[in-house]
Amino acid sequence: MVDLDDVYNFDVVIVGAGVVGLATAHELAKHYENILIVEKENSIGQHTSSRNSGIIHSGIYYPPRTLKSSLCLKGNTLLYDFLLKHDVPHNKCGKLIVASTFDEIEKLDAIYQNGIENKVQGLRFLTVDEIKKAEPNINAIKAIYVPTTGIVNAHQLMNQIRHNIIEDDVVVIYNNTVSAIKYNEKQYTLSFTEVDFHVQSKVVINAAGLWSDKIAQMIGINDYELEWYKGEYYKTNKYRGMKHLVYPLPDENSLGIHTVIDLEGNLSFGPNAYFVNKVDYDINFLNHQEFCDKINKYLSISHNDIWPDTSGIRPKIKQQSGFRDFVIANEADKGYKNFINLIGIESPGLTCCFSIAEYVKNIIEE
Repeated sequence: MVDLDDVYNFDVVIVGAGVVGLATAHELAKHYENILIVEKENSIGQHTSSRNSGIIHSGIYYPPRTLKSSLCLKGNTLLYDFLLKHDVPHNKCGKLIVASTFDEIEKLDAIYQNGIENKVQGLRFLTVDEIKKAEPNINAIKAIYVPTTGIVNAHQLMNQIRHNIIEDDVVVIYNNTVSAIKYNEKQYTLSFTEVDFHVQSKVVINAAGLWSDKIAQMIGINDYELEWYKGEYYKTNKYRGMKHLVYPLPDENSLGIHTVIDLEGNLSFGPNAYFVNKVDYDINFLNHQEFCDKINKYLSISHNDIWPDTSGIRPKIKQQSGFRDFVIANEADKGYKNFINLIGIESPGLTCCFSIAEYVKNIIEE
């Protein structure tokens, strides 16, 4: 039994062992000797980090001069570099963003122009004949080809990062839920629900994903509120061997129900997006028809061709309308020096994991 008075000191404490928390530890291990990651689950990346499409995004969609656009563009390069260096399986397959009707072309053109402004490399339009040559089963009248998009198995990525940080002597503890955070203008003291010891550090990185707003509230920062959106996926055996990802035009809450190909060539579709108020990964069968209707805009599918696969939940900053950017902030101006909040890290968070890590490193104050 650990005494209540036992306190362990670290240079940096990271709350959350999702892909962003792991990547941040990977980056900070180059600069700090004693780093601790605290995770409330029994392993890494049990929620948003692994329950997603596994897409390496290009940065084409996000408004210029936002964190999502700049970090996605840089993160795309850094992630591919890491995957190649450590021989992590992936596929730089590219994707097609398609217009299936003439009234969608204007919006498709706007996405293309946004990608050009964001300096996404290699973009070009495809004609109907070129679309058929690239993906014979796709029904579209115009498409953007995005060559820098790819796929990766998120578990394999996170396992490689964990391997690297353990070699760098980063300490990762599981099954420990932060219950309180106190600050005395010099350092932070973290307490936990499951154990009777405390941890102190001058730097705290809040990478708690779905619960990052709650962690911020523990220190007295109430500026952020998250809402949760579930995304479901359906599988099919009707098609195999598709070479590219295929995306419809995005809607307000997601990039649309698109194709997802894994590294073995299996095909699934998703995600949809709808508000939930609890973490529950069951699939709502009432959405089955929605999937059929939306997939059929660009690929022929019947109700019996698809079946439920998996689901995930993403944290979105709560606001009335408009674009929701990442929040990555050193809260020194609120009186909490080197308390770094990472709030609303949804898609393209996987792609951005290493660029977010660099950004965090650069805003830590000495």
